[in-house]
Amino acid sequence: MLSTYISHARGLARTDASGVQRIPENTIWVDLLEPSLEEERMVERELALEVPSREEMREIETSNRLYEENGVLYMTATVAAKLDTSRPESTAITFILANGRLITNRYVDTRSFRQFISHAERHPQACISAVSILGGLIEAITERIADTLERIGGDLDLVSSSIFEVDSNKNEKKRDLRVLLERIGFNGELNSKARESLVSLARMLVFLQQSNSISLSDEQRQRFRSIATDAASLSDHSSFLGSKVSFMLEATLGLINLEQNNIIKIFSVAAVMFMPPTLIASIYGMNFHTMPELSWELGYPFAVLLMLGSIVGIYFVFKRRGWL
Repeated sequence: MLSTYISHARGLARTDASGVQRIPENTIWVDLLEPSLEEERMVERELALEVPSREEMREIETSNRLYEENGVLYMTATVAAKLDTSRPESTAITFILANGRLITNRYVDTRSFRQFISHAERHPQACISAVSILGGLIEAITERIADTLERIGGDLDLVSSSIFEVDSNKNEKKRDLRVLLERIGFNGELNSKARESLVSLARMLVFLQQSNSISLSDEQRQRFRSIATDAASLSDHSSFLGSKVSFMLEATLGLINLEQNNIIKIFSVAAVMFMPPTLIASIYGMNFHTMPELSWELGYPFAVLLMLGSIVGIYFVFKRRGWL
C-alpha cells in the first residue's frame, strides 16, 4: 500500500496513492507499507532514487543499512513490532531523506507509526518538514519501546514475588514453575528485541547527525540528541532487565531441581524403609523345617510386627537426623 502525506494548517493529511502514477508535488512524506513491485518502481521513477528491496533491508552490515548516495540519505533500522502479542518480532524499516521529502519502506504496520500519524493529524508543528516527521517517528518508536520495558519490569516483579515469597506459615506457595519459566522466557525474548531496536536506532541517530547531505537546525540537532540520550538510557535499563531475567531464570531452574531432588529423596527414603521388611519377609519365606517360628502360633503376627517395627525405627532415625 502506498500512502502520501501533505502538511497543512490543521496537521498531516493522508492520501491513498495506491494505483496512481504520479506523486503530488506538495507531498512531504511517502509511506510504503508492504508495497508491490509496481509501487516501488513508481516511487523510484518519480523521486529519482532507489528504494531498497526487502532482502537488502535485512542485511546487517552497517554500510548496507546507513549510507548516502547522490545526496540522498538511506537509513534502515531494526524495530520491534507486535509487542502486545504473544509473538513479537523484529522488522526492518527504511527511512529515506531526499529533496525535502521522507520516504519510509516497511512491511509491518507498527503501532508506533499509527500513533504518530494520529498525533500529527491534529498537531501541525509535528509535520512542518520531512526531518520533523522523521524525528516524530523515531520518538514514537522510542516511547513504544519504553512502555514495553516498563511492562516487562512490572511482569518480572510479579514473577519474582511468585518465586521467592512465602506465606505467613513459612510454607512455600503453590506455584506452577513451568508457567513461570515460560513467562520469564517470553519477557527475555521481548527485552532482547527491544534492546536490538534501541541499539539500531542509536546508530541511525549518530549517522543522521553526522551527515552533511542535510542541514539540521540547532533545534533539530538538540531534538535528535535528546532522543539519542533517551535511547541510551533505555538501552542501559534493558541491560538491567536482561540481567534480572538471567537471575530469575537460574533461580527458577534451581527451584525445579530442588523439587525434583525432593521427589527423588522421597523415593530413596521409601526404598530404604522397606529394605528391612523385605529382608524379614525373605527370611521367613524360605520354608525350612528347622525354622522354629514355622510351628509357632504367634510366628505370623511376630513377623508382621517385626516388619512394622523396622519401618517405624528407620523413620524416627531419619527424622532425628533431619533427612525428612
